Amino acid sequence: MYQSQYGRQDRLARQKRDDVYFQREKWSEPTICSQCRSVYTQGRWTWNKTIPDSAHKAVCPACRRINDDYPAGIIEMSGSFFDQHKEEILNLIRHEESMEKEEHPLERIIKIIEEDEGTTVTTTGVHVARRLGHAVNSAYKGEYEAQYLEDDQRIRISWQR
Repeated sequence: MYQSQYGRQDRLARQKRDDVYFQREKWSEPTICSQCRSVYTQGRWTWNKTIPDSAHKAVCPACRRINDDYPAGIIEMSGSFFDQHKEEILNLIRHEESMEKEEHPLERIIKIIEEDEGTTVTTTGVHVARRLGHAVNSAYKGEYEAQYLEDDQRIRISWQR
């Protein structure tokens, strides 16, 4: 094994994966999302009530993820306790999502999929998924696991009780 002053030379270089929903260049200001009506202004997406007529039109990254059904966060919940308290837990999730979405328009729930073996919630962002999973685990305890995928651009959370 050869080791130089720059570190080990026998490792494969990892390719950096780019998030296709993250735009590196700045959006024109102001820009309004033609689907959700969020506004890009002062370098971030917000829920701006006053929208000038001269605003550019585009589709925000969250709406693009929703249209493509390509979640950044996946929360899987199962277990007998979950089955007994499903409506209560889903109300907690909806409440937490509305609080997060109020401050950060790009952090939303894509959909809630109810199946026989459990329920899956998909989200547009990693942060809202982590917040929802943490809220459920804090309120109801249980077996909680968070696993980051693809260089921290996606997250899968499992919770059961």
